Amino acid sequence: MVTFRAMDEDSPGPKWAGLFDEYRSAYLNWWAREGLSGRPTYIECRRALQTHMPELVPLWERLSELAGGGDREARFLSFFAPPRYLSGCSQAIWPGDQPLLVRNYDYDPRAIDALLLKTAWLGRRVIGMSDGLFGLVDGMNEDGLAVSLTFGGRQAVGEGFGVPLILRYVLQTCTTVAQAADVLKRVPCHMSYNVTVIDAQRRYLTAYLAPDRPTLVTHAAVATNHQERVEWNSHARLTATVERERYLLQRLTLHPEPQEKFIRTFLRPPLYSLAFDRGFGTLYTAAYRPRSGSVEILWPGHHWNQSFSDFADETISIAYPTSLLSGT
Repeated sequence: MVTFRAMDEDSPGPKWAGLFDEYRSAYLNWWAREGLSGRPTYIECRRALQTHMPELVPLWERLSELAGGGDREARFLSFFAPPRYLSGCSQAIWPGDQPLLVRNYDYDPRAIDALLLKTAWLGRRVIGMSDGLFGLVDGMNEDGLAVSLTFGGRQAVGEGFGVPLILRYVLQTCTTVAQAADVLKRVPCHMSYNVTVIDAQRRYLTAYLAPDRPTLVTHAAVATNHQERVEWNSHARLTATVERERYLLQRLTLHPEPQEKFIRTFLRPPLYSLAFDRGFGTLYTAAYRPRSGSVEILWPGHHWNQSFSDFADETISIAYPTSLLSGT
């Protein structure tokens, strides 16, 4: 059983601090799992943020203070050169005339914040699914820009940031798809990810981020777990990335189906993954509507509707079909 929470806190404060206290041990143990010598120093983290995402530095400082002001907490929250992590995920732009981004988040149910966070950090309202309480795996800002990520299916690791902080940065500083493209080309990412961005005018892109080659910006409306081609064959077979991509592309070539029908396809195989015991079952489906500033979070048999104009702090407990969750 995993309990998802929706939380509204405009400025970083006691709610955020309480959550960090709750997750502190899990976060810091994960961050140091390869040894402290393998993680960048505080000075290196600060320098990287100042170089690539300077607008976030005051926010990072405030969050670090709320987390206790310690060296490890600040280094963790910088998201600079974190340990490796993999996920599955599928995402697509609805082919109809309204802007709609739908995604499945496929990951280990024991390693998710399970938190939909609404904030007004740096003066811009953002709703998104939290990662590490600073980053986001998907989200939307009040200007109608929505973004989500999938793993890019490559083993290369380099010097850069964890992609959830890059998504946060996009939503905090960008109002257009063109601005988002510039950020995604400029900020280094430590692993390969596919990032899809859409705005209220239905302009969209998918960027293929990688640590060892330049970011490629495309007009792809679908992203699963490879980039231009499959480069990690065993991972591709395990996650059925090609099959999921083909399925979504086929749906996009049909006559546009109603939004709700398109969204519901993500709650069924092959898009909905049952591989919870292997760490990439579908933990939730998210449907972002940039024009109305609303998001729907769905699970089989359950859903949330949240928006900038009507956001409620609430919880929902989701049972996934695996004995692995018995201790969560």
